[in-house]
Amino acid sequence: MNPEKDFSPLAPSVVRALNDKLYEKRKVAALEIEKLVREFVAQNNTAQIKHVIQILSQEFALSQHPHSRKGGLIGLAACSIALGKDSGLYLKELIEPVLTCFNDADSRLRYYACEALYNIVKVARGSVLPHFNVLFDGLSKLAADPDPNVKSGSELLDRLLKDIVTESNKFDLVGFIPLLRERIYSNNQYARQFIISWILVLESVPDINLLDYLPEILDGLFQILGDNSKEIRKMCEVALGEFLKEIKKNPSSVKFAEMANILVIHCQASDDLIQLTAMCWMREFIQLAGRVMLPYSSGILTAVLPCLSYDDRKKSIKEVANVCNQSLMKLVIPEDDETDEGKQSLSLQMEPKQESLSQQEVTSSGCLEASSDSNLSSASVFNVSSTERVPVTLNLDGIVQVLDCHLHDTAIGMMTRIAVLKWLYHLYIKTPRKMFRHTDSLFPILLRTLSDESDEVILKDLEVLAEIASSPAGQTEDQGPCDGSDTRSGQSELHVPVVKASQLSSSGMKGMECSPSTPTMNSYFYKFMINLLKRFSSERKLLETRGAFIIRSEHHISLCLSQTTAYAKKIFLLGGMWHFILTFTGLKQVSCKVSLQSL
Repeated sequence: MNPEKDFSPLAPSVVRALNDKLYEKRKVAALEIEKLVREFVAQNNTAQIKHVIQILSQEFALSQHPHSRKGGLIGLAACSIALGKDSGLYLKELIEPVLTCFNDADSRLRYYACEALYNIVKVARGSVLPHFNVLFDGLSKLAADPDPNVKSGSELLDRLLKDIVTESNKFDLVGFIPLLRERIYSNNQYARQFIISWILVLESVPDINLLDYLPEILDGLFQILGDNSKEIRKMCEVALGEFLKEIKKNPSSVKFAEMANILVIHCQASDDLIQLTAMCWMREFIQLAGRVMLPYSSGILTAVLPCLSYDDRKKSIKEVANVCNQSLMKLVIPEDDETDEGKQSLSLQMEPKQESLSQQEVTSSGCLEASSDSNLSSASVFNVSSTERVPVTLNLDGIVQVLDCHLHDTAIGMMTRIAVLKWLYHLYIKTPRKMFRHTDSLFPILLRTLSDESDEVILKDLEVLAEIASSPAGQTEDQGPCDGSDTRSGQSELHVPVVKASQLSSSGMKGMECSPSTPTMNSYFYKFMINLLKRFSSERKLLETRGAFIIRSEHHISLCLSQTTAYAKKIFLLGGMWHFILTFTGLKQVSCKVSLQSL
């Protein structure tokens, strides 16, 4: 610092003391500055006040000399004390040089910066709130400071700032959220602890509605939940628990749709605590939001279905996942099968302040979600307000793709396979017309599933096949047992035994062909029968190990018995096929006696 330079209105003795290496001498200089500034305040001499602050900032606090920087910091704090309630008029000039010193390499200087800012904030109180973001930014860095004294000083300043925010009704939450969203992804444990502590404080303030901005920070909260520190994990659990309580109290103000995909991702986390917490949130979302969650069904199923096969080590996750699965299934209703021409929209009434729900695609974790160009032919309507209506759509294509993928995955557990088949059955019951668009693609894997090792899986599979074969939605005008056959190259030709002519009267045949009262036959019945015969013919092991079980199964027999009497004559034509199965399996005396005479 140039000793010849004029620093008036600061006296030369004050300037020398501010540059001294001894704290006591710098403190004496600060008292002189405080006295000087009080005089300027009494005179309403704002020009001189600004000039003093500028000198302390530019020539001292931002000086290259460490002792000068220390003198500048204590001098700025003295100015703030002298200004009192008027310090708010000069906060920008007072705060900025102090915050710059937060980055100083000297830990002692960082500590003095904390001390100076504490005094400035203590005097200004609520006037510092317009500068909250820069203060928060500086404190978040000091929270991870390696020096314990600096960390201790920053904690005192942090508590003071929290008190000010808590007692004020002028906190700018909208302006703060972008900074919070950025800092919440910090990997530093101390910074994470600092972030969570602030979220807990903001949650506790009645005038601050942090729930509105939960979609902005929910992903970061779940990431912090996976921290190695038990203390931080516990703090994060508490914060998430408070948010969930608030959601249950005010579901009408919750942006469920904006958080659905976030939960889908974390429901697939490898960390048990993250996965269980996310699954519990998903359960509440499905139960509270209802059909608003339908556009995200495929992603939810991607996350939930594998959990159904967890062992007792993850029993809690499995139980919650099962509730999610059952609750989601109940949301699918017959109205979801309506066409564009005949649909009748459903209205889900919610509070007027509910905001628009967006439909998003999941771009990570392989989750299938509602596409922006999804077919809205089965839309129900979520009544957001009296003037705004948002469609709620069942993304059936995505759901079927997920279910098909899980059936093809040989590594999935038995309970997952059973759940998949229950879903297919439910969809064929509730939305048969739309499901039959997917039947051709699903049929091969459903037939292959008959080879499953689990009897329960086979029974559920037969139940789905029975529904497909007997559903009026699958009826076709085509006649004959070969209409639905799946003739593929490379397969040996199947010769079906011919029914003896004596078993059919010519009048019976003629009546069957010509009677206008005979309903059209479901082609998938023929297709199933022929494909089953082909599998038994080509896979001798399947015939020997599972053939008897499949034929005895009441679900399989229901494929015939569920057809009305009007179908009897047509099923009669398939008697030869049953002859073939019974001959090969040695089960001519099947308990249900599927015979030509019983038809």
